[in-house]
Amino acid sequence: MRRNFLPLLCCLLAAGCATGRGPLGAPASLPTISFPADALVTQRAVLTALGRQYPLNGYLALSATGGRRLIVTGTVGAVLADVLVKLDGTVFVMRSSKQFRPKWIQRYVAGDLLCIFGGAPDAACPMQRLSENHFMIKRRWYKLDLQIVETKPGLQPAEMFDETHK
Repeated sequence: MRRNFLPLLCCLLAAGCATGRGPLGAPASLPTISFPADALVTQRAVLTALGRQYPLNGYLALSATGGRRLIVTGTVGAVLADVLVKLDGTVFVMRSSKQFRPKWIQRYVAGDLLCIFGGAPDAACPMQRLSENHFMIKRRWYKLDLQIVETKPGLQPAEMFDETHK
């Protein structure tokens, strides 16, 4: 009987189970990702890179006319990255730090921002939606586990989306 159990177990593991999961392991019943056109979104994230975890906070201002402005802070409140992505996709690094260099912000922070908050993610977006307000981005050398804490709909100040106003 023990010999017959092993092939059966292998078949069951290979077949998987019907859990109602969609692409990338996201639950199939989740609605499409949509955020208010104008809002302030507070986020908490854990960045895992080189085997270490870094807790981050994010404040994202969304504007239907101005674009998206993300400010990333560390646990003590120091600004690590500040990036503005205009509606046409132009990226402006407003502020950088030793931990988040300008080229890294432009490529990865802005890329991850558009991956989650850019509307319809493209095929190069390695995002997994774990729940309505929980997202995971896995790239070759880092992983970003992001949770939306609060979304406050409403117009944001226009100067937030002016690349000349720092």
